Amino acid sequence: MARRGLERTRWLAGALAGAALIVLAATAYTHGGNATRATAPRASAQRAGPLRVCADPNNIPFSNSAGQGFENRIAELIARDLHRPLEYTWHAQRRGFIRNTLNAYRCDLVIGIPRHDPMVLTTIPYYRSTYVFVYRADRGVRVRSFDDPALRHLRIGLHLIGDDYNALPPGIALERRGLIRNVVGYSIYGDYAQPNPPARLIDAVAKGDVDVAVAWGPLAGYFAAREPVAMVVVPVSPPMAMPGMPFDFAISLGVRHADTAFANRLDQLLLRRRDEIRRILAAYSVPLVESAPRTAATNAALAARGGG
Repeated sequence: MARRGLERTRWLAGALAGAALIVLAATAYTHGGNATRATAPRASAQRAGPLRVCADPNNIPFSNSAGQGFENRIAELIARDLHRPLEYTWHAQRRGFIRNTLNAYRCDLVIGIPRHDPMVLTTIPYYRSTYVFVYRADRGVRVRSFDDPALRHLRIGLHLIGDDYNALPPGIALERRGLIRNVVGYSIYGDYAQPNPPARLIDAVAKGDVDVAVAWGPLAGYFAAREPVAMVVVPVSPPMAMPGMPFDFAISLGVRHADTAFANRLDQLLLRRRDEIRRILAAYSVPLVESAPRTAATNAALAARGGG
């Protein structure tokens, strides 16, 4: 039980921060210690004026300073719907992102955050994606599961946080099957002076440096679709790395805990603009795990906040 608790703590530290550079704000690893919340009165995010979005300037397919990511496009859609001009606070989505942006009142909205991140108040999810296997279509590889015997003979590319293979669910799945010796690690952060650092993992598959990669779906789907060779993108299985450690995640908008009225308004906007958001995600080749747009749990969450 102690080992399982340690594994889960390490996983929570990096699960989506590593894959999509999305921050799991509950941990010291991603936020540099306990979050601090300003106590002085602040203007509400519901006020008139610009829609201030916290975003990474170099994190395609999610966002960049040129406005080319799908989170940029969703931010533009939200701003139009709210009839507010759009402004960005740029900050690398790494250690301290929420603390230094949203919770420092430098901006009011994060476009991509795990549904149950306790550091923020999250809206209903606007998509759910999963980790995937990625490989070239012309190499005779046909991997669908971490239990596939073929993995024992393949070079497996994997994103790393630092040099820790166990910070992300795929690393845990591979370690539990004795496959870490097959892993070729690629830093999720990479050289931030270069565009799109996480793309190096998918590039490695296209070049033949590794046989198969395991990566967060939105990142893998986008870059695989843009490689010069045909690539295969397949959701991983089984559905969990270990009990309580899934491979798929619901992604929401995030606001400060005090901004409940703003969160309620965003919930309604996401429901109203669902089809437009799906078209944006499709244009960026984001693999989606289907779920009902409004479940009983969603309705209960809205009711708890006083939303409709």
